[in-house]
Amino acid sequence: MDQFFKDYPEEPVLLEDLSVRFMRESLFVPVRLEDNVLTIAMADPDDFSVVEALQLAYGFEIRTLRGKEDDILGAIEKLYGIGTQSLEMIIEEADKDVYEIASSEGDEDIDHLRDLASEAPIIRLVNRLVFNAVEQHASDIHFEPFEDEFKVRYRIDGVLADVESPPKRLQAAIISRVKIMAKLDIGERRLPQDGRIKMKIGNKEIDFRVSTLPTLYGESVVMRILDRESLMLDLKLLGFPPRLLERYKGLISQPYGMILVCGPTGSGKTSTLYTTLAMINSPEKKIITLEDPVEYQLKGVNQIQVNPKIGLDFASGLRSIVRQDPDVILVGEIRDSETAEIAVQSALTGHLLFSTLHTNDACGAITRLLEMGVEGFLLNSTLLGVLSQRLVRTICPYCKERVEPEQRLLDSLVADGIDPEEMEFYAGRGCDECRNSGYKGRTGIFEFLPIDQEIRAEIGRNASTERIRQVAISKGMKTLRQSGWEKVRSGITTIEEVLRVTLEW
Repeated sequence: MDQFFKDYPEEPVLLEDLSVRFMRESLFVPVRLEDNVLTIAMADPDDFSVVEALQLAYGFEIRTLRGKEDDILGAIEKLYGIGTQSLEMIIEEADKDVYEIASSEGDEDIDHLRDLASEAPIIRLVNRLVFNAVEQHASDIHFEPFEDEFKVRYRIDGVLADVESPPKRLQAAIISRVKIMAKLDIGERRLPQDGRIKMKIGNKEIDFRVSTLPTLYGESVVMRILDRESLMLDLKLLGFPPRLLERYKGLISQPYGMILVCGPTGSGKTSTLYTTLAMINSPEKKIITLEDPVEYQLKGVNQIQVNPKIGLDFASGLRSIVRQDPDVILVGEIRDSETAEIAVQSALTGHLLFSTLHTNDACGAITRLLEMGVEGFLLNSTLLGVLSQRLVRTICPYCKERVEPEQRLLDSLVADGIDPEEMEFYAGRGCDECRNSGYKGRTGIFEFLPIDQEIRAEIGRNASTERIRQVAISKGMKTLRQSGWEKVRSGITTIEEVLRVTLEW
């Protein structure tokens, strides 16, 4: 009975220009190099053509050992797979193996394109780009075609950053590979498409939401990274200050009413709402969500994904949810008057309802609902509070140092009635840990508007957003920018960062 080699090395034997594809196709892997003798494990040690090729390429004496095919392929992946080769090496290898093809409609054969997208170098290249993005805690990967280049960018801490991009000639194969992974039609390049990918990276199962969009020079693809383990179900970790946390907890413990979270895309609304649901979830409560799309799965929560193609939109879905006897409802977004009306009616009939609105601030949410046709007296009876939020980048703790900001930045503090002389300012110098950005991670800044009797009176008078804001501030509401200044005072972020995310003020 044949004895199979099993003692594969922990580190790869690095040989210049050794092709991973050649190793896979020939079913061999180097296991050691000593005194000009290269030992390889092979599925077929009698394949002299491989031995001769290695002798000619490197001049070594070749010693062969018999290995199982599965063991050899596993060792190749472990030693030479996506986690070990540099991106530059993988791009070079893909560039050697995949030749340029036209990317305009009808110029290439779809079957040929599918074959190219299934080549090992392209698979490894896309896997590595995804692997790096997850490793760097990116939220999105952008594949962007231009006239003479093909760009890849990661959104890290809310800001896009260029990464090493593949040659333009690999564009069609890379885009097709992503579309195949997302089970999209690679032959359709004229219409937008949406799909999902589930991948195991390390020990983590990660979901990706994929969106394609035809542009002048090919399809633009964006992959949203949905890492369940990165979801922090703790309001303190999301940046809630102690006093706000206490007031918000009091609000979400109400038996019925409507609570809104406002802010632009990417401001952390989903994280806040998921954390809120996790806090109030219990065996005594039935929680149903209606989302577009369902980003993370919450244990013990009934989650529904809207599907307008079959008539399941927010309005129709919300009507059906109410008949399911829920205690708590989350509607992903109030987009139109019909949804707004049903949401208010649901809150009025004994449900605690959460939703989001795309408004600049908390006070603007009231005006938006009134503009959607919600009656003031109904809003008065149902709305419990509005939370507006943004995410600011936090200073990198590894290169944080005290600084003296420019006078124009200090003037912005003075304009808000803050004396810069009473504060110390910090910034990140830039290091490997933060990719020389000076920032690492993000935290929230918040504007919280509880709906009390005075605010209800203003709503009843159809007061303007500005009037409601004035009344709220006179009662102690902190604006987004004031919340940001507190994070600057605490040495968490910088003046520039607060100004960047509160520019509309």
